Amino acid sequence: MDGHRSIIIAVFSTSAGCGKTLTAINLAAGLAKEGYQTCLVDLDLQFGDVMGYLDMVSDVTLSDAQAALERDAASFWVEDYLTEYSCGGVSFSILPPPKEINDAYLVNVDTVAEIIQRMDSFNFIVLDLTSVFSTLNLVMLDMSTIINFIGVADFLPSIKNFKVGYDTLLRFEYEERKICLVENQADDDRYISYRDVEKLLGAQFFHRLPVDSQAITQSIRMGRPLMFSAPLSPLTQSYWQLVGRYTNRNATTAQLQEMGVEPAPKKESHFFSWFRGRNKREADGSK
Repeated sequence: MDGHRSIIIAVFSTSAGCGKTLTAINLAAGLAKEGYQTCLVDLDLQFGDVMGYLDMVSDVTLSDAQAALERDAASFWVEDYLTEYSCGGVSFSILPPPKEINDAYLVNVDTVAEIIQRMDSFNFIVLDLTSVFSTLNLVMLDMSTIINFIGVADFLPSIKNFKVGYDTLLRFEYEERKICLVENQADDDRYISYRDVEKLLGAQFFHRLPVDSQAITQSIRMGRPLMFSAPLSPLTQSYWQLVGRYTNRNATTAQLQEMGVEPAPKKESHFFSWFRGRNKREADGSK
C-alpha cells in the first residue's frame, strides 16, 4: 500500500443475502455523484451480481485483467479492463468478475492485489466481497481503509453471524475505527432491539439502513442505483447519509480541527487526510 492514495472501502458480511451488493453499488454511485473518481470491484468471483443488477454486460473481466498483467506487467493499463456505468450525468467504473465459474478458481490473490494497487487514479475503490473469510477477502480487508461490515439483525442466526464475524475481525487485529458496523433493514419495531444487538456486539452501529423493499425492487427492475430509481425513498436518503459520513461531507472546519485534522481541499475527505497522515508517519518512521 506504499504511496497508494485511493480510499478503499470493503463491503463485507458474514451472512448471504444481507444487502451487501446493493450497498456496494449505492456507495459507488453516491461517491461518484459527489464528484469522486470511483471504481466498484465485484470480487464475488463465482456469483457476482453487480453487472446483472445494473443490467450491463462487459467483454472484459477480472480474468482478462489478470492474464494481461501476468503476460506483460510493464504495458498493463488497468483502465483497459474496466466497464463504465453512466446515468444522469454520473458515472463510475466497474471491474466485473470472471464470466465462467471455472475461471474463478484460476484467479490469483497476489495478482488481484496488484490490480487494485494499480487503480491509484481513483479517489475511492469499493470492493464487493463474498461472505466468507477467504484468503482473497483477508488480503482485500488488509488493503482496505474502511471495512463496511454489514448485517441484518432480524433473527438469532443472523445476529450470531454478525457477532462471530465482528469478533473474528477483531481477533485478526483490525482496528475498531476501521470497522464500520452497518445494520441493514433496520426496524425499531422488531422484537429484538438494535440496542440489545449493540450490547451483544460490544460496539455501536456506525449506520442503520431502513427497510424499503418497494424501492429496492424498483431499483433492480430499472437496473439503476436507488438515487436514480427512487430518489425520495428513505433508504436512498440513508445511503446518502452513509456516503456523507465516509466523505465527511457535513463536517465544519471547526469540527475537523477538533478532531486534529486540517480542513481538506474541496472534494477531499477526512479519510483522505487521515490516510495521508498515516503514510507520512510511516515514511518518517522508516528514515
